[in-house]
Amino acid sequence: MSDIAQEAWRKYLIQLQVHPLRTKAITAGCLAGCSDLIAQKISGVKRIQLRRLLLIMVLLEQMTSSPWNNFFFMMYYGLVVEGRPWGSVRSKVRKDYPSVQLTAWRFWPIVGWINYQYMPLQFRVLFHSFVASCW
Repeated sequence: MSDIAQEAWRKYLIQLQVHPLRTKAITAGCLAGCSDLIAQKISGVKRIQLRRLLLIMVLLEQMTSSPWNNFFFMMYYGLVVEGRPWGSVRSKVRKDYPSVQLTAWRFWPIVGWINYQYMPLQFRVLFHSFVASCW
């Protein structure tokens, strides 16, 4: 293996240990995108369908990070911001989490699609943060 490939692999393994969930989510997204590109080429598509790749990215984001973000936000808000006891927060999360997550799955894929499709790269974090503030 070349020195560049070995160094990249070493850094990847470090990231896998330090940030396992994020690293696996990014890896899954990259592999899903690459496999879709390969599938499009093999099937004889003349022009790569970027919308299909964007859809995969949005879906992957919603299936990996969204549930955790909502769960931890609800826990943090109840325990730290509202200062409620653990039992109260736990029962509220059990009661409200499913509806919060379903609502998020209706709303955030549209935001993700707009962000990936229309936002210039330098404004994506700003756009997402603004929408998150409104959410």
